[in-house]
Amino acid sequence: MNTVAARRRSITGLGIVTLIIVGVLLSLGFWQLQRRTEKHALIAALTERLAGAPGALPLPSTWSALTPAKDEFRRVNFSATYKPVPDGMVYSSGSGVRPDVPGPVTWAFLPAQLASGETVVINAGFVQNTMQDRAQQDRAVQKLITGAPVTMTGYLRFPETAGTLTPHDDVTKRLWFNRDQRAMAQALGWGPVAPFYVDLESPVPANAIPKPGPLEIHLKDDHMQYAITWFGLAAAVVIAFGVWTRGQRRA
Repeated sequence: MNTVAARRRSITGLGIVTLIIVGVLLSLGFWQLQRRTEKHALIAALTERLAGAPGALPLPSTWSALTPAKDEFRRVNFSATYKPVPDGMVYSSGSGVRPDVPGPVTWAFLPAQLASGETVVINAGFVQNTMQDRAQQDRAVQKLITGAPVTMTGYLRFPETAGTLTPHDDVTKRLWFNRDQRAMAQALGWGPVAPFYVDLESPVPANAIPKPGPLEIHLKDDHMQYAITWFGLAAAVVIAFGVWTRGQRRA
């Protein structure tokens, strides 16, 4: 009798542990399905924004209310004059939104003044990796600074936050490793700037340096695979418990 009772307690205890594990695995699977739904909604929203006709640049009085969730990648059209100041260079190993980026590149960031006096930072496009050739990008960027207003079309973007593994910025070389126009403005003396920057779509310089262009969204969507994995593990745990329980009863 004692052996039977002990076996029953063992089955009950392991059954409780199994239920907990299965519950956790199922919750992870359903969470991935929820993430998949959210990701599809995000992709649809961003695709719609990228494909939409460009609207006017938001008025400065509304800038504080803009958020990445509802305004990132909005196409805008406006006129501004590039300011005759040093530009900032942002290194990246590639791009998830510019399929024409060939690999490691640097992006030319420079401020432009609106007719109303406010300053918007423009990502004027990429130059193939010029980390070791600052002069190449300087020569290209200086050709953009003509003192005349330029009609621009581009996309609203918001500053990035540096991660723990992000290299430190090199202000002496005007080199950054994350797109934070506010940090560039403070370090390079651009003055107050908009809380967003604009990824330039057009116009394209005659020599295409730096090279702006249209954006495309390619977000990873692996959530269904992850959900199937979690559900499969839950099923495997249940099967393993069932096999073990049958063996205990036979014994």
